[in-house]
Amino acid sequence: MPRTLLPGQLCRLLIVDPATRATETVFESRTVLVEAPNWSPDGRWLVVNGDGLLWRLPADARGVDETALESVPLGDVPEINNDHVIAPDGSAVFVSARDGHVYEVPWDGVPEGESARRVTAPHPEGRNHKNYLHGVSPDGRTLSMIVGALPAPVADPGVEEARVAWRTNVALVAIADGATTPVTDDEHPDDGAGFSPDGSRLWFNSERASGGLAGHAQLFRAGLDGSDAVQVTHDERVNWFPHVSPDGRTLLYVSFEPGTLGHPENRDVVLRTLPLGVDGLPEPGATPQDVLAVLGGQGTINVPGWSPDSSRFACAAYPLG
Repeated sequence: MPRTLLPGQLCRLLIVDPATRATETVFESRTVLVEAPNWSPDGRWLVVNGDGLLWRLPADARGVDETALESVPLGDVPEINNDHVIAPDGSAVFVSARDGHVYEVPWDGVPEGESARRVTAPHPEGRNHKNYLHGVSPDGRTLSMIVGALPAPVADPGVEEARVAWRTNVALVAIADGATTPVTDDEHPDDGAGFSPDGSRLWFNSERASGGLAGHAQLFRAGLDGSDAVQVTHDERVNWFPHVSPDGRTLLYVSFEPGTLGHPENRDVVLRTLPLGVDGLPEPGATPQDVLAVLGGQGTINVPGWSPDSSRFACAAYPLG
């Protein structure tokens, strides 16, 4: 079931200038919960999901409500979640659906009577396989995603013993034919995999450095084959969803309170930035900068939301009262 607002809760889409911390409210609703804004490559639109569907609204809107949301028809695509990205040329939106597959939806939606193209390959039997989309390469040929699956097929993947063994790993998927290339393949939970602006590296969060402390995700950068992994954050907080600005100069991520398991909704979180140097890693001596504290987490910045000129980013907040 799609997420809904709690009694007395608001959904807000915000545009934030990380340099000045100035924040503008684009959208506010007490009836519709939308998540994970993408910013279109031409700078004109924000794309979100809500009620299991795909929507967009003008990026220059201010203070609008649910009546400003423009539906993007999905055809026969099942209910979608908050993992969606826009093709670099703006021609399509790639969406993750509740059936565990990723679909390509034309920018103006699936024409009536037609079907969206499924990108991902058929699921292997007995592994409870799911695909969670997080990024697209600058050349528009490859998707970065998290593959959740059991390490080996079982007769009944729904039993508790099997669910406990479920793992998440980084993978690359060719848009043309769905060919999947594993990037990581281990027992450490990974998530939020996205490309560097030049397409040569992957950013993701992982519990691989937690020393067995469940939930203590930190941020990493690695080569496209998983090699040369570098840990980028080293603090007591739980850090998720790294997004590098298009100009390659700033890393944005969401930081949860210590001890948080996963990336739950309705938590006090802080959006943080780190300046990056010419090598694409944090500048020597750089420390994380708190940009904005919100009630959010899940749905706030699950996917890239930087403006094309790197001056601002879009995010979602869910205040109570």
